[in-house]
Amino acid sequence: MTSQRALIVGAGHAGAQLAASLRQEGWTGEIVLIGEESALPYQRPPLSKGYLAGKSTLDELAIRSAKFYTEQGIQLLNAKVEAIDRSAGHLVLSTGDALPYDKLALCTGARPRRLSIPGADLVGVYYLRTAADVEMIREATSPGCRAVIIGGGYIGLETAASLRALGLEVTVLEATERVLERVTAPAVSAFFDRIHREEGVNIRTGALVEALSGDGRVREVFLSSGESIPTDLVIVGIGVEPNTELAAAAGLVVDNGVVIDDQTRTSDPDIVAAGDCASHDMARYGRRIRLESVPSAGEQAKVAAATVCGKSKMIAALPWFWSDQYDLKLQIAGLNTGYDEVVLSGDPTRDRDFTCFYLRAGELIAADCINRPRHFMFSKRVITQRLPIGRTELVLAGSV
Repeated sequence: MTSQRALIVGAGHAGAQLAASLRQEGWTGEIVLIGEESALPYQRPPLSKGYLAGKSTLDELAIRSAKFYTEQGIQLLNAKVEAIDRSAGHLVLSTGDALPYDKLALCTGARPRRLSIPGADLVGVYYLRTAADVEMIREATSPGCRAVIIGGGYIGLETAASLRALGLEVTVLEATERVLERVTAPAVSAFFDRIHREEGVNIRTGALVEALSGDGRVREVFLSSGESIPTDLVIVGIGVEPNTELAAAAGLVVDNGVVIDDQTRTSDPDIVAAGDCASHDMARYGRRIRLESVPSAGEQAKVAAATVCGKSKMIAALPWFWSDQYDLKLQIAGLNTGYDEVVLSGDPTRDRDFTCFYLRAGELIAADCINRPRHFMFSKRVITQRLPIGRTELVLAGSV
């Protein structure tokens, strides 16, 4: 392996972990980590939380120090990759240079889904994915100014909490009938709706945005109902799309992400993929899934590093996620796809802590745990080991 070169495209969580894990797995050749941002690889979840609220700096969000990459012989390359030439075994950079590889890892992540309505290109319309995005948003804010957030998912609600901490007037517009509708049970949606309203956020559900208008800068948001909402800035949080263009153009199999097997191999034996851009069959859930999760990106990266080094590791960990809003920490164990029953522990209509357990045919498959870390750890164990458990036990799970 000493004469070989491993290239990693994408310097987010998956790419940074893959580079580190390659050394841990015994790769002694070159490692080049290629990213389009000039900063050291950094944590992205805090961007809509502490970083937007001004409670942390970009240096504090660095996944690893510059010294680490130097000591591990990992080259950081700030560049844009235009194409993969699989037959020649090299990448084509935007400069026109060709960068040869022996092994290639795609950790290209995802990008925000864009609005396609009149006025979407006005100044003052922002998306939140990178540190540069957050810096632009912060420069546009001041106490008392008005912000409209389009999208009532996790990013939208986290952003709302951070902007309230900065003293802004915040309106959240969600097209469906409840916030977090696509990912949580009604009781959890109602809980977060209540909390945000108590914190001063104006939440509007069933609100279809038809157009934005302004004098070069966004000033109003028009709804399908005919109502207009005045604003000083708009933040769009309507989901993400995987960055699969490089893979698709190179002839790799793509299906809502770069298709990988349980060892992160793509349809090319010399190319692996990991993170938000990758999708794979999960036997536990009986379908192909693309996970937008830092823990999953880290696990896939470790498996990918082992695969590149000729070792056999499998993607096996239970998916889990988290969200921070105000004084609330939501920890999610598993995926609630296909649930047919929920069991609540605590009172989400009154308390600021409770758990929503999701069952399918009597089996615990997922749990949303708000300010209940013991429930989260308990749920992970039960779901992973597929332990039988009664509904009364779930309600009393915090004492287990």
